[in-house]
Amino acid sequence: MKTFKTRDEVKQEETWNLKDIYENLETWEEDFQEVLKMTDGLKAYDGHIDTAQELYGYLHLSEEIGYIYNKLYVFAMLQADLDTRVTSSQALLDRAGQLGRKISSASAFFMPFLLSLDEETLKGYIAQVEGLKYFEEDLFDSYRYKAHVLAKEQEEVLSQIGEAFSAPQKTYGMINNADIKFGEVTNDKGQRVELTRGMYSKLIEDDNREKRKEAYMAYYQPYLQLKNTIATTLSTAIRNNVNLSKLRNYPSALEKSLFGDQVPKEVYENLITSTKENIEPMHKYIDLRKNLLGVDELRAYDLSVPLVEGAKEEISYDEGYAMMIEALKPLGEEYVEILKSFKENRYLDVRETPGKRSGAYNLGLYGVHPFILLNHRDDLDSVFTLAHESGHAMHSYFSSKYQPKITAGYSIFVAEVASTVNEILLIRHLLKTTEDLQKKKHLLNHFIDSFKGTFFTQVMFAEFEKIIHEKAENDEPLNVTVLNDTYESVFRTYNGPELVFNEEVKYGWSRIPHFYRPFYVYKYATGYVSAITIADKILSGDQKTLESYLTFLKSGSSDFPLVLLKKTGVDLTKPEPIENAMKIFSNLVDQFAELTEN
Repeated sequence: MKTFKTRDEVKQEETWNLKDIYENLETWEEDFQEVLKMTDGLKAYDGHIDTAQELYGYLHLSEEIGYIYNKLYVFAMLQADLDTRVTSSQALLDRAGQLGRKISSASAFFMPFLLSLDEETLKGYIAQVEGLKYFEEDLFDSYRYKAHVLAKEQEEVLSQIGEAFSAPQKTYGMINNADIKFGEVTNDKGQRVELTRGMYSKLIEDDNREKRKEAYMAYYQPYLQLKNTIATTLSTAIRNNVNLSKLRNYPSALEKSLFGDQVPKEVYENLITSTKENIEPMHKYIDLRKNLLGVDELRAYDLSVPLVEGAKEEISYDEGYAMMIEALKPLGEEYVEILKSFKENRYLDVRETPGKRSGAYNLGLYGVHPFILLNHRDDLDSVFTLAHESGHAMHSYFSSKYQPKITAGYSIFVAEVASTVNEILLIRHLLKTTEDLQKKKHLLNHFIDSFKGTFFTQVMFAEFEKIIHEKAENDEPLNVTVLNDTYESVFRTYNGPELVFNEEVKYGWSRIPHFYRPFYVYKYATGYVSAITIADKILSGDQKTLESYLTFLKSGSSDFPLVLLKKTGVDLTKPEPIENAMKIFSNLVDQFAELTEN
């Protein structure tokens, strides 16, 4: 894998073309000033919505502001993520954030006003102005929030202190992406070099156990050094969430997070309970891993190394893209042709460069196109990441194409379905087309590890989040010791008794950015069980499922997420999807065990 010292070394076709959003900073600034003026106009409606026409005027202006603001914010965010060290980019993002808070403050009056209207008055307004029909469903859905919206003055105060509530997440982001310095490792030339995230992803899978251990220790070194700072940022974020939930009269922080999607808390709790009741195949796999590695003690740095020798291969970005396209052909010609155009039109920023935000994501921008961030490493894992983010991007593309602005943005709850369907189709395709026994074993191992990471690990994270929020709700302390003990307890439950603990394992909570987005990670797990059901039905030739799935991708937020999923044949209010996924995982482990015995 080639490493890049600057972005100038990266091929242009492997970088974003941000001119698709704004030609230059001058046009960004023009829109910024325009939104400032429009926001003053928004505020002018406070106390002056007395007719149907005025209600329509406010809603139309609010939507237009939101549309332009999203462009402003996304442009600034993408610029900043390309190099988090550049202060001018961070300043641009800060300005965009401040503008967002100004918009929030200017519109804080509206929800209390809306909920002060009786439903008959609102129906009368909608009957008078044809344009209000467009907003009708959203307006009436707002009545669900009546018990959780505060008085106008209180809402204004909350919007004004929004920056304080977001401070822990922003602080952690800067620590984790810009300031953190990992320990040193020995490269192939015997030189001591500073570890990067990209290097870590490679080294933690190295056949040499000492290299894995060295990388593991170097990776965790700054997290242990900053343990008290990070514990403070996380505990503050959790307490902010708990306090806001109480302030808004929700029974718990969990139920506040689930409310918008109309997901019963039983779905969350059933996910954890059903997984733990079916955890035995996971423990069996951990035992198998220990035996195949031939170690006396299985350690955390042994959990990611592939168990099949001689099957790892370098796969270039171009080869990986072609591989993905071939695997996704069961989704139809329209799907794959659109996805081919993403590469040609520079919708992806591909390479890891100094200061670039870690990980990968897709960000869909209505009226423009999706933007995919990668840190591609020319290996099989990178191909799966590409397929994953491309699934998100196609969901964004289709929803934006087939839905109006008001329903184009899909819920995070269903977001992981589209990405994981792509991953399942890719692994099924590779298993079907690979005849080499070693490669087949390697792919099975990869499938199991992917299942482990996207499902079991995310359920483990979900349980950790639930426990620490409950501690905060009970006014219990959230310090390093409490966070360590809680994380160690859930980690042992999910990974079984064979794992021998290094001290570093307890600090796993300190490196998870998603913990600053409350109760987000469980959606990876529900997305996974939904996706594996949908993908396997599509591969079996079920045309009805294919059609309903493509319709799902085009549906945005036109209905609540559980309803949209039910239309594809997946009902997450029942245990069957989880039980089906557990059976598939158990079968994969059995197949792998049988092949490795030969």
